[in-house]
Amino acid sequence: MNIINKLLRKDQSKKVALYQYKNESGEFDYEKYKEIQTKGNKAKIEKTWVTEDEIKYLSLELKKLLPNVKSGICHGTRRGLEQKWFSENLNCPVIGTEISDSASQFENTIQWDFHEVKEDWIGKFDFVYSNSFDHSYNPEKALRAWMSTLSPGGICIIEYTDNHSVAKATELDPFGVEFEYLPYLVLNWSLGMFSVRKILHSSFVKEIGGEVRYLIIQNN
Repeated sequence: MNIINKLLRKDQSKKVALYQYKNESGEFDYEKYKEIQTKGNKAKIEKTWVTEDEIKYLSLELKKLLPNVKSGICHGTRRGLEQKWFSENLNCPVIGTEISDSASQFENTIQWDFHEVKEDWIGKFDFVYSNSFDHSYNPEKALRAWMSTLSPGGICIIEYTDNHSVAKATELDPFGVEFEYLPYLVLNWSLGMFSVRKILHSSFVKEIGGEVRYLIIQNN
């Protein structure tokens, strides 16, 4: 039994929530997950969650942690603006993934499920960024996949707002967690391979979601 199932059974206050995509037989229905995520993506295709100022801020933080950033990957990028702004600020190639077939419309974006890893991505990138961790049907699998693509000492940045909390977990945003519990989950999932480096409490505030915080995870 994974750590999330343990917490859901043990802690009725629900510090963690995970929507279950099941078919009539009670088994995981991946096609349902993909269909819902694609539909949600296309409904919000003209909207951008992250701002250019936020990416500039994170780029400066990355330069402090990794003075020689050579490449990066962003997950769940919708219109591909994250990788564009990171690339401009860090002066290096950055690609993005998006599960929807709309990915082909945007530069440096590939259609891909971020729970999976391309073989040639293993150990390739200096950083990973995502504000879409709440879209994961299996956050443990997703995070381990992301960390496997990082070079030694590489950095993963996970954005968090109140929109990523338990109360906000839905069919479209299946994973919800209270922020103070997220480092605990990372510790349990890491198996000693990565760890929380720091937590950034930024000055950015979303109209929906409130304060923007970032969990910085580093490969050991």
